[in-house]
Amino acid sequence: MAVPLSYSIRNLRTRRLTTALTAGGMALVVFVFATVLMLEAGLRATLVDTGTYDNVVVTRRAAGTEVQSSVERIQAMIVEAQPEVALAPDGAPFASRETVVLITLPKRASGDPSNVVIRGVGRHGLALRPQVRLVEGRLFRTGASEIIAGRAIAERFVGAGLGEQLRFGMRDWTVVGIFDAGGTGFDSEVWGDADQLMQAFRRNTYSSVVLKLSDPAGFDAYKRRVETDPRLTVEPKREVQFYADQSQVLADFIRILGLTLSIIFSIGAVIGAMVTMYSAVANRTREIGTLRALGFRRGSILTAFLAESVALALAGGAMGLAAASLMQLVTVSTTNWQSFSELAFRFTLTPGIVAQSLLFSVLMGLAGGFLPALRAARLDIVDALRAV
Repeated sequence: MAVPLSYSIRNLRTRRLTTALTAGGMALVVFVFATVLMLEAGLRATLVDTGTYDNVVVTRRAAGTEVQSSVERIQAMIVEAQPEVALAPDGAPFASRETVVLITLPKRASGDPSNVVIRGVGRHGLALRPQVRLVEGRLFRTGASEIIAGRAIAERFVGAGLGEQLRFGMRDWTVVGIFDAGGTGFDSEVWGDADQLMQAFRRNTYSSVVLKLSDPAGFDAYKRRVETDPRLTVEPKREVQFYADQSQVLADFIRILGLTLSIIFSIGAVIGAMVTMYSAVANRTREIGTLRALGFRRGSILTAFLAESVALALAGGAMGLAAASLMQLVTVSTTNWQSFSELAFRFTLTPGIVAQSLLFSVLMGLAGGFLPALRAARLDIVDALRAV
């Protein structure tokens, strides 16, 4: 015969103060656990969503980032001329030869300097990124010292707003437009004409070539053709994979650090739940004896107290998740360790994170409630009924 679940829930309601304090401690742990996962998910989503599946990024072989890469002009022509590359409406290869450099800009709020990506794009650069749209001003003119800034850069850095000027590469550059990249990594970049930026920074090679495949399934054939060409020293990657690789180091660090903190905090929460449940067993000794006398087996008593502990943990988990969900309204920025540039992104709550957080709550409840539940189940009927 099983003890009704309502019995366990009713006992939690009876001890409102201790229930609230214990659930609050567990809520704090779940909040930390969930926000760490949300931080990692937001970072990965920001960078992975930056890429498009049928786009390919071609960089120098073994170059970790575009900043470290160099692609000679003749090599750029060769990779664009492959049969798998789509053609733009003007009949030219649907590709953009790009130059990527880092500059330092002061932040509006604090004045602290931070690295910002300046990307020089070709004439098809904007068309290759359908997630990027101009929301203010106009596009820069080819051959002019004009730039457009991502929304995150325009809001956070001095001189990056519409109509303002930035000085780099021994020139003054006018911000003529603001673009929105839908929360992707491009929101943290400044774009201009590739040839003008190469002149300003005295470069004679590109950082990368971004191109569109006529058929996304043709990537493997394109990759083999490019990598076996003796004239080339480049490596093609799907754009989504390229940006996923950019997030790997930082995302792994965030996850490991966050989970370590969560485990440390969870030990305290489990101890708190254990103390609460031991107290419940001590205060209900005669009640437990009465249940045993009525025919409830030891297993039923064990299950009832475990259910009580899990319900307590789930209540805390729900509170923690509710608080963590509000973090989606916050935009944070950090340094991308791959490119050493500023990257703005949001916390992202997914169904998977909700499930993992609730499971984490259940595990804390089981860990904190098992020993007290075992003690309750092992009480002798006679001794329990005689308890004062």
